Amino acid sequence: MCSVKILWKNINTFFKGSPSKLKVAKLLIEIGLRIDHEGKIYCDEIEIPATKIASAVKVDRRVVKETAKAILQTKELRRLFMHLRPAGPLLRDIAQYLGYGVVEIRAKPEYIGIIAEASTLIAKEGISIRQILAEDAEIYPDPKLTLITEKPIPGELLQKFLKIPTVTRVTIA
Repeated sequence: MCSVKILWKNINTFFKGSPSKLKVAKLLIEIGLRIDHEGKIYCDEIEIPATKIASAVKVDRRVVKETAKAILQTKELRRLFMHLRPAGPLLRDIAQYLGYGVVEIRAKPEYIGIIAEASTLIAKEGISIRQILAEDAEIYPDPKLTLITEKPIPGELLQKFLKIPTVTRVTIA
C-alpha cells in the first residue's frame, strides 16, 4: 500500500517529460475515471470517448490513448487506474435548491482534525451534515474542505470556523 504522496511522485516521475500525458492522468484521478484492460476509459460503467477527455484537458485524442496504454503497462499504475470510481454527486452546486447549507474551509493541509473540529461546531448548532468532501493536497494545489448541511449555517459560526488552527478562509453559503 502506498501513500498518495508516493503515488503522485510515481505518476510525476512516470510521465516526466510528457506534461500532456500527466494532465490526462491527473484528470482521470480527479474525477474518478477508470481504465479497463483494453485501455478504454469509463465513468463507472459509461465509456467516455478519448476525444471528450482530450477536449477537456486540451490535448490530442491520441495523447489520451497513449496515456491509457502507458498506464496499463505499469503494474502499480494499472492497479490504481483500473479501480478508480467517481465519488458520487457533489451537492455543493445544488444545495441552495435543496434548502441545504454549504461551508467551504481552506486551511493548511498538514493540520490534523479540521474535519472533526468543523463537524463539532456544526453539531453544537443542532445541524446535521449531509455530505463532506475533503480535497487531497497532493491532487489540488489549494485544497478545501466542503461541508453540506441539512440547513443553512448561521453566520455567527464564521468566526468560530476561523479559530480552528491553520484555517485561512471560510465561505458560508
